[in-house]
Amino acid sequence: MQAIQILWVDDEVDLLKPHFLFLASRGYEAHACTNGQEALSLVNERRFDVVLLDENMPGLNGLETLGLLKAEHPSLPVIMVTKNEEEHIMEDAIGSKISDYLIKPVNPHQILLSLKKTLDHQSLISEKTAHNYQKEFQQISLALMDVDTPSAWADFYKKLVYWQLELQQSGDVAFAEILDNQIKEANALFGKFIERNYPDWIADSNDAPLLSPRLIKEKVLPNLKGEQPTLLLVIDNLRWDQWKTIEPILSTLYQKTEETLYYSILPTATQYARNSLFAGLMPSEIKQHYPELWLDDHEEGGKNQHEAELLEKQLKRLHVDHKHCFKKVTNLEAAKSLVKEIEQQKNNGLFTVVYNFVDMISHAKSEMEIIKELASDDKAYRSLTESWFKNSPLFEALQKARDLGYQLMLTTDHGTINVKSPLEVIGDKATSMNLRYKAGKNLNYPSKKVMEVIDPKSLKLPNLSLNSRYIFAKEAHYFVYPQNFNHYAKLFQNTYQHGGISMEEMLIPFVFLTPKN
Repeated sequence: MQAIQILWVDDEVDLLKPHFLFLASRGYEAHACTNGQEALSLVNERRFDVVLLDENMPGLNGLETLGLLKAEHPSLPVIMVTKNEEEHIMEDAIGSKISDYLIKPVNPHQILLSLKKTLDHQSLISEKTAHNYQKEFQQISLALMDVDTPSAWADFYKKLVYWQLELQQSGDVAFAEILDNQIKEANALFGKFIERNYPDWIADSNDAPLLSPRLIKEKVLPNLKGEQPTLLLVIDNLRWDQWKTIEPILSTLYQKTEETLYYSILPTATQYARNSLFAGLMPSEIKQHYPELWLDDHEEGGKNQHEAELLEKQLKRLHVDHKHCFKKVTNLEAAKSLVKEIEQQKNNGLFTVVYNFVDMISHAKSEMEIIKELASDDKAYRSLTESWFKNSPLFEALQKARDLGYQLMLTTDHGTINVKSPLEVIGDKATSMNLRYKAGKNLNYPSKKVMEVIDPKSLKLPNLSLNSRYIFAKEAHYFVYPQNFNHYAKLFQNTYQHGGISMEEMLIPFVFLTPKN
C-alpha cells in the first residue's frame, strides 16, 4: 500500500526532523519545503494527500499560500500550524476551509491525531458506526418482539431512523441493507399492531395515542403565548426521517424545545388526515357537522379546499379568541410571497401555513423519470428533501420569521412509503383511486395482506354507500386493478405513496421551536 504523502511547508524545516522520523515510523512519507512559492510549485508537479502549512513565513505567508493553494486545489486538505493565537488569524484560516488548526509547539502525537482526523475521518466514522450497529443489531431484533404500545412503537421507530441516518452518513451499504430488512420486519409487525389496536383507539380516546384530530388542541394551543407571533407550519407528507434530515439546517435559526411523534389517522391521506387535523374531528364527524365542507372520495372537486374554514370552526368550538390567519402554498409564486406575508402577519398571533412542496415531489415521482432517478430510495429521498429545503423559498421565509421573533411549530399530516409489492384489487367505478387504500363496495382483494374495515362507522369514516368498506395496504404493498396490471404495477413500483399502514406513514413529527437570537 502506498504511503500517505505529506508536504510540510515551514521556513524552520531543520527543526522538523524528529517529526519526520516519527511519521515515517507510522507509514507516512513527509516532504519538506521552506516557503509558499516552492509549495505551490511542488503541489502542481506531484500528488500530495495533505499539506501542513506554517502560518508565519517570509515572502508568501501561510494565509496567502493557503488562498492560492485552495484556488488551484480546492479539495486538498490543509492543516495550519502557527505560533500565533490571535483570533482573527484562526477565523481567516477557518474561513479559507482548512482541515485543522494547530498551535506551536506541537508534539508528534498531535500531528498524528490531526492527520488521522483529516485523512481517515470518514473511514473511522464508518468503522465505529458499523461496530456500534453490530452491537445494537441483536438488541433491536429482540426488542421488536416486545413492542406493543403506541409509545413503544414511536420510540422503536425513532431508533430505526437514527440508525438509518448514522449508516447513511458512514456510507456502509452492507449494514444499511441489513437495517432495511429489520425495518421491513418491523413494518410487518406494526401493521398487525395497528389492526389489533386502532379500532379501540377510535372507540375510546382515553386509550389512544395522540391522533390527528387532537393535535391543535393538545399541542398547538397550549403553546400560544400572548402577543408573540406563532408560525404553525404544516409541511405535507413530511416523514420523521426527513424532519431529522432538515433539522440541522433549521437549527441555525431555531432552538428545539419539544419534539414528539404523533399518529396520523387512517387513511393516511391528505383528504382525511389533514382535514381532521384542522377540524379537530374524525372524517365522519366532519361530514356530519359540516357536510358543505366535505366531499367523499368518489365526488368531484378538491377534497382539501376548506381547511381554513375547518380550523376556524375548531377554534370557535374551543373558545379560542387568538388572532389567526391561514395560507396554503401550492406553487412557487405562493412560496415566494411567503416572506412578505410573514412580515405582514406578525401582529396576527397564529399564522398557519400549509406547504405542499414535499407532496409535490412525492406525487411527481410516479410521473417524471428525472424525479425517479433523484429519489430512487429512502436515502436519495432524504437527500432530495435536504437539497430542496436548503434552497427553497421556505427556508428564506423561516429566516424572516426568526428575525421577527416568531415561535415555530412544525408538523405534517401523514408520511409516505416507497411501495414495492403490487396487490390486485377489483372494485366498481366509484372505488377510490388511492394506491394505498380503497373505499367502495364490491371490493375483491387478498384479505391477508390488507386491513379491511367492513363497518366504516367503527373507524369514524364516512359510509360512502350501502355495503361500502375500506381496505388499507400494509407494509410496502400497493393496489393495482387487473386491467393492464403489469403496466401499472411497473409504473408505480418504487414510488412514494401514502394512505395505508406503515411506520413511515403513521408515525409523524410535531416539533416546537423558539427563535435563536
